[in-house]
Amino acid sequence: MRRYNPTEIEKKWQDKWEADGTYVTDLSDTVRPKYYSLSMLPGITGAGIHIGHGRTFQFADIKARLKRQQGYNVYHPIGWDSFGLPVENYAIKVGKTPRVAHDEAKAHFIAQLKRLGFSYDWSKEISTADPEYYKWTQWIFTQLYKHDLAYQKEQPQWWCETDNTVLANEQVEGGKCWRCGNPVTKRNLKQWFFRITAYADEILEATDDLDWTEMVKTMQKNWIGRSVGAEVDFAVSGQDSVVTVFTTRPDTLFGASYVALAPEHPLVSQLVNADTRAKVEAYVQAAQQKSDVERQENKDKSGVFTGSYAINPVNGQKVPILVADYILGGYGTGAIMAVPAHDERDFAFAEKFDLPIVQVVDKPEDSADIGCYTGEGELINSGQFDGTRSEDAREQIVAWLEQQGSGRGKTTYKMRDWLISRQRYWGAPIPIVHVDGFGPIAVADECLPVILPEVENFKPTGGNTSVLAQVDDWVRVWVDVETGKTVPITDPKPAGDNWHEGRRETDTLDGYACSSWYFLRYLDPQNDAEAWNPERISHWMPVDYYNGADHAVAHLLYSRFWMRFFYKLGLVPTPEPFKRMMYNAYIMAPDGQKMSKSKGNVIDPMEIMDSGYGADALRVYEMFIAPYDMDAPWDPRGVPGTYRFLNRVWNVVQEFVVAPESTSEDDQELLRPTHSTIKKVTRDIEDEKFNTAVAAMMEMVNGLYKIKEAQGIQASATWRFTLESLLQILAPFAPHITEELWQELGHTDTIHVNHWPKWDEKYLKSDTMTIIVQVNGKLRSKLKLPVDTDRQGVEAAALADENVQKFTNNKPPKKMVYIPGKLVNIVS
Repeated sequence: MRRYNPTEIEKKWQDKWEADGTYVTDLSDTVRPKYYSLSMLPGITGAGIHIGHGRTFQFADIKARLKRQQGYNVYHPIGWDSFGLPVENYAIKVGKTPRVAHDEAKAHFIAQLKRLGFSYDWSKEISTADPEYYKWTQWIFTQLYKHDLAYQKEQPQWWCETDNTVLANEQVEGGKCWRCGNPVTKRNLKQWFFRITAYADEILEATDDLDWTEMVKTMQKNWIGRSVGAEVDFAVSGQDSVVTVFTTRPDTLFGASYVALAPEHPLVSQLVNADTRAKVEAYVQAAQQKSDVERQENKDKSGVFTGSYAINPVNGQKVPILVADYILGGYGTGAIMAVPAHDERDFAFAEKFDLPIVQVVDKPEDSADIGCYTGEGELINSGQFDGTRSEDAREQIVAWLEQQGSGRGKTTYKMRDWLISRQRYWGAPIPIVHVDGFGPIAVADECLPVILPEVENFKPTGGNTSVLAQVDDWVRVWVDVETGKTVPITDPKPAGDNWHEGRRETDTLDGYACSSWYFLRYLDPQNDAEAWNPERISHWMPVDYYNGADHAVAHLLYSRFWMRFFYKLGLVPTPEPFKRMMYNAYIMAPDGQKMSKSKGNVIDPMEIMDSGYGADALRVYEMFIAPYDMDAPWDPRGVPGTYRFLNRVWNVVQEFVVAPESTSEDDQELLRPTHSTIKKVTRDIEDEKFNTAVAAMMEMVNGLYKIKEAQGIQASATWRFTLESLLQILAPFAPHITEELWQELGHTDTIHVNHWPKWDEKYLKSDTMTIIVQVNGKLRSKLKLPVDTDRQGVEAAALADENVQKFTNNKPPKKMVYIPGKLVNIVS
C-alpha cells in the first residue's frame, strides 16, 4: 500500500486546482443558487499570517467548500487591505518604499495561503492600494460629499505621537493607539469626517434582527449608545451663563443635588474663581491625559468644585457645579445633573464628597436595592408631580420645562461622526481641492483617481499635514470651480473664468475607508466604468457568510453606514452587507497569551507544514481545537494527533482499493453510522459547530476500524458508499488528502464540486434504545433494550440488573420514575 505523504500530494493538487480553475467563479451565472463566503480582508504586514489567522480564514473556506459540494455557485474571493499604518510602519522599519515593502510582504502572504489550500478565486484578487481600486474609494467619497455626508471641521482629536497621525474614537483603546499601543494625546486640528450619525437610528434599529454573533450586536448597540431623554437648562447663580444638561431621567429632576461638567466643557473657565482656578486647571490638565474609556470605567470617581452654583429650574434650589472626568464632552451636552438617590454612579460620587442625597422616587417595600434605587415608582418630594408614576412623569416634566422655556425633549448618541483623514503618506488621497474664496471642491469623476505620487521621503514629520504637502507640483493644480475638473499646475491655465489655482487636500483617507466596501468590488473587480454593476450586485448581495476575529465595531459599523448610503442611491439591493456574520475567537500561544510578534510567541503555519505534517493535519486540528467562539491555547500535540487520524483515513481507503470484490448485501453496521455521521457533519457545519463535526468523523473512523478488525474489508458497494461519504464530508476540512483518495477510488472529477452525500433517515432508526438506570439519583447501569419495550418491561429489566441489585439490596423500591426511552430512577 502507498504511504501517506502530505508534502507530495498537497503541492500536486494545489497546482492542479489552479491549472484547472477549480475555484474560479462565473459571476454571471444566475441559474445555480449563489453562495458568497468570505473572511475579513487580510491586512498586509511584514510578519505574514500566523496559525490564528489561518484558522480565521478557514471558517469561511469550509462554508464555501460545503456549498460548492452541494451544487451552489460559490464565490470565495481574496484581496488585500493594503493602505494604512501597518504597511507604512513596516516600510519605515525595513527601509523600503511602502509599495515595495507591500508587494514583498504580499508575496509571502500568497505563498502561505496557497500552501494552506484555501479555495480562493485568485483570478479576481484585489488590493486597496491599487489605483484601479482606490479610484472608486475616492468616487464614493465625492458622492458622500455631494450628499453632505462628508465634511471638514476643526476640533480636538486624538493624536498618536508614535504614528504621527490623528485617530478615530474607535481606534483609541484604553487611552492607547490601537496599532502601536502607545499613549495618545489630543490636538486641535481641522479634519475630514463622514456623517455616520445621520444613520445612527437606522443602523441601531436594524441591529437586533441581524443574524450576527450576539456579542458583536451588543458592542455595536453600545457604541451607538442612543439615549432618549431631555435637555434641561440650569441658570448659573450670579451670572448670565446657562449650563444645559442631558438626562434620561427627567422624572428625577427634583432630586438633583449637583451639576457636573466634562473637563473640556467650554464654560469651565468662566465658572472658576480666584480660590478654585488653580485646582480646576490642574484637574482639567490631568483629565486630558486619559482616554474616554478610562474616564468612564474608572470606579474611583473624581471631581473638583468650580466655585459656582446652578439654579434647579423646577424648585429654584442652588446646587454646586463641579468638574468631573467621568463626564464626556462629546456625549450629550458634556454636562449632567446628578441624582445620587437614583443613580449608582452619582450615589458613589455623592457619598465620597458628602453631597446631599434626596429621594424622589418611592422605593417599593420589596425592593432589594441598597443605597440608591434605580427603578420605577411614584414620585415623592417632587412638588406638583408627587404621586405620579415615574414613567408618566418623564413626559409631564419635559412638557412643563418646555412651557417654561427651561428644557426640551432630546435624543443623544455616544457615537461620533467618523474621522477619516490621516496625516500619513500611505493612503488614498482625499479627492478635494481647496480654492481661496470657494472652499473645498470635489474632484470631478473623470479626473479620478487622484494618484498617490511617489516620494523619496515618506516618513511622517509629526506636523499637522502629511508629507504630501511638500510635493508642490502635485499639490498645486488648476481646477474648474464649477465642475471639479483638474489639470496639473505645470500645464497652461485653461481658458475660462471658472479656472483657478487650487491646492489638493494633503491628508489621506484612513484605511477603513478602503476596507468598508471591498466586498462590493470583489463582485466586479475589472470594471473600469463604474465601481460595480448594480445588476450583478443585486444577484450576489448580501454576503451570505462573513467572519473575522477583529473590528467588531469600527469596520462593521462603517460598512453598514456605506451600504445604507448606496441603498438610498439605488446601487445595492439591501441596506445590510452581511447576511450572517460570525465573530470567532483567537488561538492563543501555548502559554495562554495572545500571539504577538513582539512577544516572540507567534507560530508560523509554514513551519508546521514544512515539518512533514502538511496543511490538512493543521487545518483539521485548527477546527478541532475548540468551538469557534472560545479562545484556546495552542497544543503542540494537536497536529500530530490529527495527522494520525488522517493516516487512518488513508490506510482504510488503501485497504479497500486492494480488497477482494464482494456482492454482499447492505451492511447495517456500516450504513447506520455512515448516514448518522453525514447528517451530523452537515448540520454541524451549517450551525458552525466545526469542532464537533471533526469529532464525529473521528468517531466514525474508529468505528470503521472496529468493523475492519472484526470482519475485514470487502470491496462491496456498502464499503464504497461509506468511504466515499467519509471523504466527501472530510473534504472541506482536509481538501488535499480527500482529493487524492477520491482519485484512488476511481473518480476522474474533483471531489470539491457537486459531491456532498445525503443521509437517509431510514438508516437512523434504531431497533434498540439505551436506558439510563439510576438508584436514588445516581447512575448505576445502562440497559440496551428493544425500542418497543413498554414501561413495565423497562422497570422489570432495571430491577433485574445485577449491578442495580447491589444498591437496592433486592428490596422492592419505594417509587420508580420513568422518562420514556431515556431514564428510570429507582427510589429505594
